[in-house]
Amino acid sequence: MSLPSTLLENAVDQLATLPGIGRRTAMRLALDLLRRDQHEVARFSEAIRKMRDEVRFCDTCCNISDEPRCAICRDPSRDPSTICVVEDIRDVIAIENTRQFKGHYHVLGGVISPMDGIGPDDLNTQELMERMTSGEVKEVILALGTTLEGDTTGFYLNRKLAEHGLVVSMLARGLSVGGDLAQADELTLGRSIADRKPYEQSVKR
Repeated sequence: MSLPSTLLENAVDQLATLPGIGRRTAMRLALDLLRRDQHEVARFSEAIRKMRDEVRFCDTCCNISDEPRCAICRDPSRDPSTICVVEDIRDVIAIENTRQFKGHYHVLGGVISPMDGIGPDDLNTQELMERMTSGEVKEVILALGTTLEGDTTGFYLNRKLAEHGLVVSMLARGLSVGGDLAQADELTLGRSIADRKPYEQSVKR
């Protein structure tokens, strides 16, 4: 589409780089921002800038945080003896929305995917193993997606965690095969956490 302003076109181009945003939607967003009060747009852009510049990863669990340790790791009411291992931050949000889990988390930052060149060393697996040396952790829940990559990652982690003599469990398979945790409804996900079971090595050597 041909636009009457190069500045508007540049804004549309940038908005269209966001996931799920096509050029028509980007155009609507850009025009909406153009109609807003200048101070409101300034607050909007400043919030995005500060998020990008100042949000960090928790030193303990690799969740996003404004401080060295995230709010969950700092919360004295949470149970540090149970760690829920998830693929990314969206899964933490999804599980928290169920209000069924009161332990701590560990965010891997992805899953093992040989086809994409992603191995264990590319994830936050070493940080997870370091947390096992404290003797405080009693159970690790592998809350990974029901995909081949999720199962491969779970199989690898189970073998590594077995060396520490921990209880390793997995979500009950109420989740659809091939699905992500962030896409599951809260009731199904909550029941999967509550009904978790000992980890099964579903990936063969």
